[in-house]
Amino acid sequence: MASGNAIRGSRVGAGPMGEAERGESAPRLRISFWCSNGHETQPSFASDADIPETWDCPRCGFPAGKDQDNPPDPPRTEPYKTHLAYVRERRSDADGEAILAEALAKLRGEI
Repeated sequence: MASGNAIRGSRVGAGPMGEAERGESAPRLRISFWCSNGHETQPSFASDADIPETWDCPRCGFPAGKDQDNPPDPPRTEPYKTHLAYVRERRSDADGEAILAEALAKLRGEI
């Protein structure tokens, strides 16, 4: 059986949290931001804070702007490239043939 002097569901220092204990809250502004998918988010800012031009949409992650009719474009995602694709960007087929011929010559002991 539990002891009779324990207060259940409470902790030391717990109590009602009201304006008297916390102090006055800062004046806030709610600014609307819209993403390219039409989602609206309204984060709140302190009235004296610098408001950013863009805000990340919490629903889709795209950047959101303050102009509903002209939201920022979604970021362009680059497709995954293999190592071979990067090599082909740097070298022509003729360069590849020359490098292959040199490597084969080394293996054969001709160089």
